[in-house]
Parts: sequence; structure tokens; C-alpha cells
Amino acid sequence: MSIAIIEDEPNIRALIKIVLSELQLPIDEYGNGWQGLDNVLSKNYQFLVLDIMLPGVNGIEICRKIRQPNNHMPI
Repeated sequence: MSIAIIEDEPNIRALIKIVLSELQLPIDEYGNGWQGLDNVLSKNYQFLVLDIMLPGVNGIEICRKIRQPNNHMPI
């Protein structure tokens, strides 16, 4: 299993990755909401760290789309 981060700010994404690296799980990073959503829906992640304010599509909409197929992954 792995962790997904969807965050458009590279510095914040890097800081989150540093903190989560202590879990010793693979971490996938996405700086774009649409790209992140596509990958989260097609892969099996243990949990997702999701920014709310993303360009193009916001984190709330991404969360709704993830939850549609009754996906209970922690966000």
C-alpha cells in the first residue's frame, strides 16, 4: 500500500512528504487535482492527503468523486 498527496504548492507537498516518510510507505505526489483524482481512483492507496484549494478542481469536489463509488479511504 502507499500514500497519495494532492497538493499544488511544491514546498508544502515536500514538507508533507518529509513528515509522512517516517511511515516507510511509498508516497505518490500530485500537483494537479485532475491528475491526482485519476490516479487515486485507479490505484489502491492507504490514505490521501488532500489540499482543499487547488486550481481547476477543488479538494471538496475531488473528495466527492472519490466517495461516489462508496470508497472509504481515509482522506
